[in-house]
Amino acid sequence: MGILSVYGVKNASTLIYYGLHNLQHRGQEGGGIATFDADGKSYRHRGPGLLNEVFDDDKVASLKGDRGIGSVKYANASKGGPENIEPLYFRHSGGDFVIAGEGELVNYAQIADYLEKHGTIFQTGTYTELLAQLIKKNANEARIDRIVKALNMVEGGFAVVIMTRSRVYACRDKYGIKPLCIGKIGDGYAVASESCAFEIMGAEFIRDVKPGEVVTFDSNGMRSTLYSRFSRHRMCAMEYIYFARPDSDIDGCNVHAYRKEAGRRLYRECPAEADIVVGVPESSLSAAMGYSEESGIPYEMGLVKHKYVGRTFIEPLQSMRELGVKMKLSPVRSIVKGKRIVLVDDSIVRGTTSLKIVKLLRDAGAKEVHVRIASPMMRFTCHYGVDTSTPEELLCSHRTLEQACEAIGADSLGYLSPESTRDSCFGCADPCQACFTGEYPTLLYDDTSTKE
Repeated sequence: MGILSVYGVKNASTLIYYGLHNLQHRGQEGGGIATFDADGKSYRHRGPGLLNEVFDDDKVASLKGDRGIGSVKYANASKGGPENIEPLYFRHSGGDFVIAGEGELVNYAQIADYLEKHGTIFQTGTYTELLAQLIKKNANEARIDRIVKALNMVEGGFAVVIMTRSRVYACRDKYGIKPLCIGKIGDGYAVASESCAFEIMGAEFIRDVKPGEVVTFDSNGMRSTLYSRFSRHRMCAMEYIYFARPDSDIDGCNVHAYRKEAGRRLYRECPAEADIVVGVPESSLSAAMGYSEESGIPYEMGLVKHKYVGRTFIEPLQSMRELGVKMKLSPVRSIVKGKRIVLVDDSIVRGTTSLKIVKLLRDAGAKEVHVRIASPMMRFTCHYGVDTSTPEELLCSHRTLEQACEAIGADSLGYLSPESTRDSCFGCADPCQACFTGEYPTLLYDDTSTKE
């Protein structure tokens, strides 16, 4: 998912709408915006689909106020449904509030069970509702104290924005697994999953929200509260590899620069004799450029991405992903015919997409297809928000390199090492690579059926 909030800015809903367009790559299943006006009146609209399907000019204009929260939804097959589209609105005697977040909790099941035994009834399958229920407890305490207590009860990788009638709170997990950054717009502020949202909004990037931090925005400006003494910088490596836009800076590292360096290192570790380098649009293009520059093999546009088609990895159903590959890409026959190709991709999850792309290139006349992946072999499931489902679905969880190569129909297959994945990142010294190495930064509870 992608989240965005503004405080103290006129026509907040319009800025949020445009900012969310720059985060559309993070979720295509639904979207929503909620605002408060100066009198404390709330407005909200949400729905399934892309932003331009959910909103029109009139709907955006009807969301009045100078503060608001927006979200784009990324769903898997078991956590879809319109009721899960955020932001979520909660009425409470201590003051109504709105919440949106991304990521997952590893102790969702345990806390949900506790709350249900004490009378809580959940309306959605989101962890943000669980967090809201925790915040609603201890109603006599100050809101920031309730937020701090709630955050200290949950474990996982998450970024959350909370809005009341008078304030906006931006919260990041203590491990720093999920990104969240702060921008300045005139006398107001913006918070977003990625800094690329700020460009279209006319906001100036200030800094990232720190791991274990709550940043409060109100009429007094911006102030920080550290809710945990334990904090780490374990940004999800897949943010750099796949999820984030190349024009975003995350924890001090530009995503394009990271991917290009990963491509250079990929050639050093997995060279190939070939005529051209072809990147899989679009998240792999930077890595392909790096591979080409380091190897001296010309970079060519051998695949063209069809516009207005979503990202097949984040489609909720496998059948949709398979159909989506053919809708998404076309080979450039005159470029690839008779050529030995190095096909650079950012990752392989289930292998379905790679198999289809290799076949597309062969059907277009490619002589050889050598697949090079700018990340390590994905062997383990993610518990922090990347929809990798079960280990059995992962191509490499039960296959050797040779078997994986055969499964996707390539002439050869090579992966970047975990060490080079780490060293390509100039900002985060120790990114989370749990899906590659099985070394999780958090404790994993017995029941890991977490919620988005």
